[in-house]
Amino acid sequence: MVRTIDPGTDGTVGVTVTLTTAGCPIRGHFQSAVRDAVMSLDGVRAVNVSFDVMDDAQKAALRQTLGRTELPEGALARVQNIVCIGSGKGGVGKSTLTVNLAAALAAEGRKVGVLDADVWGYSIPRMLGLAADRPAVSAERKIVPLQAGGISVMSIGFFVEEDAAVVWRGPMLHKALKQFLEDVDWGELDFLLIDLPPGTGDVSMTLAQLLPQASFVITTTPQAAAQRVARRAAEMAHKVSLEISGVIENMTGFVTPDGERYAIFGEGGGQALADELDVPLLAKVPITMALREQSDAGVPLVVHDPDDPAAQAIRLAARGLIALAPPPRVAERQPVGMALPMAG
Repeated sequence: MVRTIDPGTDGTVGVTVTLTTAGCPIRGHFQSAVRDAVMSLDGVRAVNVSFDVMDDAQKAALRQTLGRTELPEGALARVQNIVCIGSGKGGVGKSTLTVNLAAALAAEGRKVGVLDADVWGYSIPRMLGLAADRPAVSAERKIVPLQAGGISVMSIGFFVEEDAAVVWRGPMLHKALKQFLEDVDWGELDFLLIDLPPGTGDVSMTLAQLLPQASFVITTTPQAAAQRVARRAAEMAHKVSLEISGVIENMTGFVTPDGERYAIFGEGGGQALADELDVPLLAKVPITMALREQSDAGVPLVVHDPDDPAAQAIRLAARGLIALAPPPRVAERQPVGMALPMAG
């Protein structure tokens, strides 16, 4: 939205536009649209467009104006950072990256959870070796996440027959996702990674409503076509006021055993997208056979072989997420002990 308009005496007009996130993917569009609109006015000789970013109170007021809802107070209260892993299209390795990012964060000493929100294409249970397991319910009537290598995991795949199709839309999706966030005992986590379905449909919109404090990491391949589709996911994130933390480029070339490198999906798509969005390129993950093999085996590559080139790149991305995370919230402590009488 436009915050201020400052007309100068020499025909120069200054306009300040307020963004919902510093990584706004259509910032350039706003800049050119404002400049063109103001330059069309009589007497205007030049336009200076500047930007600032809404604070938390302003974002909350905007959500209230738009009628958006959030989770009840206290849900996910002990989760420090919520990161949605998304892509504009399927087949770019988003779920594989989510699983390995979680394992890499855990290896860095962080408490990590993974929510498989790819309702139609759920694959996290198999990739973490949990395909046949079912979660329990606690005495407090909360669903207890399953554990895989110290990672707390929840997926729709735990509640349907293995490989069964989930045919849900709209209200059913919203209710299921809200339950996975509100009625699961996630406990104390440094990071909750959410594996989104590809595209910009119902699931992404629901999670944006429920988790306005979440950030967004976009996965793409180097291919120009994939990069352009991924930009649409970035535009969706901006429209629902999710901050974009960075970009991960997957399938960045393949190196043969004799050392020859092939750029199978081209070059530069991830960096081009990161530059366009003005966010960091967190990693360029090469194609390795071990990355695919370990996904099928149910053990993340960063656990099985941390020195594999793909594992090293994913570990670099995990360190980037840690560096980008805000300082941990400190819970207020109530005074402990008996009250002493005040002197009269």
